[in-house]
Amino acid sequence: MNSGDTIAPRRRTVVLPGRGAGALSILDFGASDRPVDIVFLHANGFNALTYRMLLAPLAERFRILAIDQRGHGGTSLAAEPSGRTDWIDLRDDLLALLASLDLGAVVLADHSMGGTVSLLAAAQAPERARRLVLFDPVILPERHDPSASARSPLVLGALRRRAIFPDRGAARDAYRGRGAFKAWPEAMLSDYVAGGFVDLPGGEAALACDPRWEASNFTSHGHDSWGALRSSLCPIEILRAEHDSTCRFEGLASAADRIHVETIPGTTHFLPMERLDLARAALAEAAGLK
Repeated sequence: MNSGDTIAPRRRTVVLPGRGAGALSILDFGASDRPVDIVFLHANGFNALTYRMLLAPLAERFRILAIDQRGHGGTSLAAEPSGRTDWIDLRDDLLALLASLDLGAVVLADHSMGGTVSLLAAAQAPERARRLVLFDPVILPERHDPSASARSPLVLGALRRRAIFPDRGAARDAYRGRGAFKAWPEAMLSDYVAGGFVDLPGGEAALACDPRWEASNFTSHGHDSWGALRSSLCPIEILRAEHDSTCRFEGLASAADRIHVETIPGTTHFLPMERLDLARAALAEAAGLK
């Protein structure tokens, strides 16, 4: 297999038994005859292809599945925001995927919401994960008011987000150098747009992640992240942003060296975009440890 075949991801879809109509969309990096080393989950509002620059160089050594979570990218599972109170639906999608592909003892690696989903999954089914690598996961203070999230500026911003553009080029132009995308490499922005929009019959491009679904993820924090931290069994490596972190770990002590938290100087919540080198090294180290 030449390096081009190894690095270029393959798009796959997997029907998940018991998880409703539709299918999960996956990018499969690395040699197809190699066991899966890493399963990667994206942040709220993003998609698997957004992280191609991070993951593709690892495909020479490892096999990585990057998934579009429910309501995102190319995944077609129903995403109904009404009545949601937690991320257990996303956890159970991940567990169904791991079971469907018979994956055990893999590295679960993730950004933001994806990190929390993987943490919940590892606590529920410890045989599925041998290590976690979490880039600024969403872990709120242990004693927080879940209803307060509904008043978050993130929710209002999501609900006001423009959902349709004349085409994908117009979407790229609108995002370039602004907000969350300010420090992103051009290729990463292009990947985000390529994986995060769908083409409409009239030639327009629409967000794959409905702003109402994105907003519901910002408000649905009824799951128990702290309980999952305590009950999980595998080593956990957390790379936390220095500025505007969603990982509220004040006062957390390491559990017999099983949980390691490192704050990365100069980074924001978009740490894996800002420090591709460091994030990639953390993934390689975790995947290389058996």
